[in-house]
Amino acid sequence: MMGIAVPQTNAESRSAIALKAYGRIVQHWGLTLAEAADLADMSESTWKRARRPGYAPDLTHDQVLRLSAIIGIYKALSLYFEEEIARRWPTLPNQGPLFAGARPIDTMVEDGLPQFLRVRSYLDALRGGM
Repeated sequence: MMGIAVPQTNAESRSAIALKAYGRIVQHWGLTLAEAADLADMSESTWKRARRPGYAPDLTHDQVLRLSAIIGIYKALSLYFEEEIARRWPTLPNQGPLFAGARPIDTMVEDGLPQFLRVRSYLDALRGGM
């Protein structure tokens, strides 16, 4: 009988792709290790492991939704703002209705997934989506 290679499940594959995209986004935004880990709801040591090639992700449903929302936020920022503002927006104090002068990434870390989704909807509305 011939051995059959078992491919990654769809969920594992999606998680690996989401982690790779997330890693590129946080690097582009210039986030610290701690900020990137907090935003993904991971410890710093887990985030360090997650960045390594071949990491087999075991993400929670909340973490997958966070990464998905960040990817959507990144895309919306890229479509709405010029590159420099899009890159810096998540880490700049913001007077918008969702932020009260705080940095968007801080509000997302503090308020969790509901804030990720509000920020994504807010940006989609700014660019005329919804």
